[in-house]
Amino acid sequence: MNATIYHNPECGTSRNTLAMIRNAGIEPDVIEYLKNPPSREQLVKMITQAGLTVREAIREKGTPYAELGLDNPDLTDDQLLDAMLKDPILINRPFVVTPLGTRLARPSEAVLDILPDTHKGAFTKEDGEQVLDAEGKRIV
Repeated sequence: MNATIYHNPECGTSRNTLAMIRNAGIEPDVIEYLKNPPSREQLVKMITQAGLTVREAIREKGTPYAELGLDNPDLTDDQLLDAMLKDPILINRPFVVTPLGTRLARPSEAVLDILPDTHKGAFTKEDGEQVLDAEGKRIV
């Protein structure tokens, strides 16, 4: 199975998501989106396929969101997309694309919804939360 992750190696959620993809036996295409942001077309496609609004795909924490006035409800989707493409740190992360769907993996275990059931044993996130049991089954 092919998979693509729009990844920020400085982000724990992104690192956990990448590790879960690999735990499923998949070596994804890893795109460090701060260095290689998606095109406008690709960003819109990911947001739409993930079932999000443009506003839901914007990252507020640790970004210039407030100082750019992006909380203004009068801004259009096009204006928000322009800001995200100009400053990719505003793109929430990580987006993951597989043949089974597209997700904004927040929380990171949301990626499990679009991965095959091929996990290789238990998985514990960096913070110690166990997500998969010894048989690779999701812990609810």
